Amino acid sequence: MIGAAMTLAEKPNLVVIMTDEHNFRTLGCYRALLPKEQAFVWGDGIAVETPHIDSIAKNGLLCDRFYAASPVCTPSRAAFFSGRYPQNTGAWSNDHPMNDDVVTFAETLRRNGYTTGYAGKWHLDGKAKPGWAPARRFGFDDNRYMFNRGHWKQLEDTPDGPRVKDTASRSVKGADAQSFTTDFLADKTVAFIRAHKGEPFCFVLSIPDPHGPNLVRPPYDTMFDHLSFQRPVSARGRGGMEDMSRYFGMVKCIDDNVGKILAALRETGVADRTLVVFTADHGDMCGEHGRVNKGVPLEASARIPFLLSYPGKIKPGTVIHQALSNTDFKPTLLGLLGLPRDTRDEGRDASALFLTGVPPDGWKNIAFSRHAGGDWLMAASSRYKLIVSTDTAPCLFDLETDPFEMSNIFSAPGSRETVRDLARALLDYSRRYRDAYAAQPAIRADLAWCTDGDGPYTPPQREVGKGKKKRVGDDDDDK
Repeated sequence: MIGAAMTLAEKPNLVVIMTDEHNFRTLGCYRALLPKEQAFVWGDGIAVETPHIDSIAKNGLLCDRFYAASPVCTPSRAAFFSGRYPQNTGAWSNDHPMNDDVVTFAETLRRNGYTTGYAGKWHLDGKAKPGWAPARRFGFDDNRYMFNRGHWKQLEDTPDGPRVKDTASRSVKGADAQSFTTDFLADKTVAFIRAHKGEPFCFVLSIPDPHGPNLVRPPYDTMFDHLSFQRPVSARGRGGMEDMSRYFGMVKCIDDNVGKILAALRETGVADRTLVVFTADHGDMCGEHGRVNKGVPLEASARIPFLLSYPGKIKPGTVIHQALSNTDFKPTLLGLLGLPRDTRDEGRDASALFLTGVPPDGWKNIAFSRHAGGDWLMAASSRYKLIVSTDTAPCLFDLETDPFEMSNIFSAPGSRETVRDLARALLDYSRRYRDAYAAQPAIRADLAWCTDGDGPYTPPQREVGKGKKKRVGDDDDDK
C-alpha cells in the first residue's frame, strides 16, 4: 500500500473536477482532435474557448472514447465513485441511494492516510434536496459543502453552515463571483487545497453546471450572445437550440474556475505531486438529433470528457483511443497510485494503458452503457457501437465513417461479424455483472440473433410504445 511504501511527501494528491451534463465538443482539447464539421456542429467557428481545462489534457492525457455507464446523473456517478456497474450499486436510476456497502475511491484513500473532502452535487443519497452534508460520507471526511441534489444558482455561508440563497427560485439575479454556485464551490476547493497542502489529500469538486436551467451570472450571461447558433446537421431541421449562448457561458465560467484551482495548486507548491482529473457525469445532446439533455446512447449524451494529468508519470499530450467507461475509473486510479485492487470492483484497471500506451493482457476495446429505465443496452468499441432496445430494431453505427450516427448499418452485409462480436461482448458483460436488462424479451431475442442467428434479421414482437413515454432527460427530476 502506498501508505507503507511512500513517505508523506511522496504520496500524490488527487483533485477531481466533475461537471454535470457536459457536451464534450465544448472543450477545445476535444475539438482539436476532430475535423472541422465535427468540431463546430453549431456553426463554422462557433465555439467556447477552454484553455484551463485544455491544459490538463496538454499536461497529461485525454480519453477520446470515454462513456458514462448510464447517461443520467445518479447511476453514472455511482459507477464513477464505486468502480461497479450501476445495477450493482443500488443507485441504478436517479434518486436511488447508493448501497451502504459501497467502498468509494475516497474511502480507499482515506484508509491510506489521505485527508478527503467534497464540494458540490452528490446525487447518491436518495431524494433529499438539497440535502447538505449527508450522514453517509462514503469516505469524504469534510463533506460540509456536499449537497445531494438540485441545480441551485446561488449559495452562501451562514453561521449554521452553507445554504441555498433562494430555494424557491434558481434565479441568477444578484449573483456575483462569490455567490454564484460554480464560483462558490471552486473557492471552497481552493480553501481546502491551501488548508491541506502539507499532507496528502483527495478532493472532489462536483459542479452542477452546465446542466439546465441554462442560466449564468454576468458577464458570462451575454458573452456569447453575438453568435448565431445553427442546428447540428444530425437534427435534420428538428428541435431548437435551447439557449446555447448561456450554455457556452456556463462552460466558460467553469473553465475560469478550473484555472483558479490549477493556480492554487501551483501557488501552494503541490502541483507537481497532484493528480488532476476533469470529467462529467454525462453529456448533453445540445440540439444533435433534434434533442436536448441526455439519457440516450448517442455520442453527445453517453460520451463524456475525461482528462487526467499526473506529473512525472503520464506523458504530456497522451491521447487514449481505447473505449472506456467511468466504471473503470476507480480501479485505474488505484493502479496509478500503486494500491491493491478492490476485489469488489467491476471496472478495468487501465493504468498500464495510461502510463505506457499499451493495454494490459486480455484487454478488450469495448465499453458498456445502459438506460436508467431499462430501454436499451450499448456496447461500443473505439469505432463501432451496437445498441439493442426494447422498442426498436438494433442499431450499429460506424463512428469513423458516420460520427453523427445518422446511418444504421446493422443489416449491411459487411456488418455481420462486427455485430456478432459486440453482441457476444454485451452478453458476457450482462452475465458477468448481472444486468437484468439483457433478459427482457425483445433484447434477449435480438442478442440471440446477433450472436447465433442465420439468414435475414427477423424482429421480435415488441411492446408498443415502450421507451417512448419520456423525452430525453425527463427522468432527471433534478432539472
